[in-house]
Amino acid sequence: MKNKQLFGLLMAALVGSAGVAWVPAVAEDAGEPTQAQPSLPKESLSIVSASGKHVFGVEVARTPRQQQVGEMFRTQVPADGGMLFPWGAPQQSDMWMENTLVPLDIVFIGPDQRVQAIVENAVPQSLAHISSHGPALATLELAGGVTAKLGIMVGDKVEAASLAPATPAPALPQTGQPTTKTP
Repeated sequence: MKNKQLFGLLMAALVGSAGVAWVPAVAEDAGEPTQAQPSLPKESLSIVSASGKHVFGVEVARTPRQQQVGEMFRTQVPADGGMLFPWGAPQQSDMWMENTLVPLDIVFIGPDQRVQAIVENAVPQSLAHISSHGPALATLELAGGVTAKLGIMVGDKVEAASLAPATPAPALPQTGQPTTKTP
């Protein structure tokens, strides 16, 4: 599974702003994937729906290359697993199933951390674009059929550390004001 828009924009930015020394490294890493990537770091993700709280152990695809390869060449996705693609900031998410060997449920997560759209049982190997139809904070890939089986629906709340808003840094004391009382 790829996010063509993100990868294309990143490559254009890198190639457009990179010096000659960067080009070979970018080109080497940008080759077409030919095998499944190793397991990525995992975190717990919960979807709270009318049918209950559903907990998944999902791999988190953070880098452009991890996001490009996604679930490609994998022969199974556990019913309680999947892959989360956090985009950092809400953006249009366009996915496809190139080199993906198993059906997936693709869940687009809106800026409000709620399920914004679901594409059930995306067809393996298809090049058809699967769109979030609006800004998505993240995209979640689950085993095909899981959302219907568990009753996961648009509007359900999604909870994961990778989706939490950044915590602002503590305020520093202003210059000229005492930070402690003196006797």
